[in-house]
Amino acid sequence: MQTTWKGTISFGLVSIPVHLYSATKEHDVPLHQVHAKDGGRVRMKRYCEEEEKEVPYAEIAKGYESPDGRTVTLTDEDLADLPLPSKKIIDVLAFVDEGEIDPLMFSKAYYVGVADKAASKPYALLRDALVESGQIAVTKIALRSRESPAVLRVHDGTLVLQTCIWPDEVRPAAGIAPEEDVTVRPQELRMARSLMETLSEDFDLEQLHDDYQQALQQVIEARLQGVEVPHEEEAGEAPDNVIDLMEALRSSLRRAKDARPERSRAEETETEETEETEAGEPVEEQPPPRKRAAAKKTTATKTTAAKPSAATSKKSTTAKKSATAPKSATEKKSTAATKRTAATKSTTAKKSTTTTTTRKPATPRKAS
Repeated sequence: MQTTWKGTISFGLVSIPVHLYSATKEHDVPLHQVHAKDGGRVRMKRYCEEEEKEVPYAEIAKGYESPDGRTVTLTDEDLADLPLPSKKIIDVLAFVDEGEIDPLMFSKAYYVGVADKAASKPYALLRDALVESGQIAVTKIALRSRESPAVLRVHDGTLVLQTCIWPDEVRPAAGIAPEEDVTVRPQELRMARSLMETLSEDFDLEQLHDDYQQALQQVIEARLQGVEVPHEEEAGEAPDNVIDLMEALRSSLRRAKDARPERSRAEETETEETEETEAGEPVEEQPPPRKRAAAKKTTATKTTAAKPSAATSKKSTTAKKSATAPKSATEKKSTAATKRTAATKSTTAKKSTTTTTTRKPATPRKAS
């Protein structure tokens, strides 16, 4: 790996000679400008407007144009004399929690390696101290004649220097977010959280890839081989406005769940019905879920408990079968006997009532 910078980490009175290596690389397909008519390469030339001619690179200097139009020329000697206290030094200023640094400030990352074996011990000391404290080191460094803040942190057992922009270079976000008072209903928030959880299931960041670069490479290979350029179906455009937020969330949730066939349709239907009921809206009809063996057993058990039977209290195979099979002869006889007994009692009660009604009271005897 090519070294991009050499210097020293200043950690109090401890000095650690280090080298910096670029930690990232971009995989863009290199493209340059050509003449569309004949494919001739188009190059940018350094052209002087005053003399109206091309000038060599050795005669190029840096300049600054003031608001009133005046131009000041700065030579390499002028820039070399500027004070850069952090030149070739990574000066550790403080140790802070990583959350105190706004991610907007992070820029390019570099791996930090030791310059010699003598630097291994202090390197490991700083690395282990950062890991144990859970903090990052705030530093300053000068790269390519530009001083910038940076942080030292640990990644996979290796120190990483990540340059940052200055705090005043972060633009304020005032006036960008909606200013009006927007009320988000609890059911909308629950639906959004459910969608977030569904999209995050089995997510693997390592599986992400650059579709555009792959398609561009296929086009280049087709042009080189003189074959037809492959064409893919264009993705549908996203709606430019959202009329019904809840319906948009439901549709997004269904689409995310459909992409995961391992989830059962019964679970999806139950979740959707619960969310729609909480929202106070009618539940959409869903196709009936497939019946499972376990569901059949549950239905049979409930049917048995609902039908009265003379042998319900008996725990036997015959009693379980009686829930779905026709009634046995014994049950029929028992039912008939019960009806006859009830009829006999009713007849006896009627006769008793008639006798009581027709009986006259006895006439008292006269005294002699």
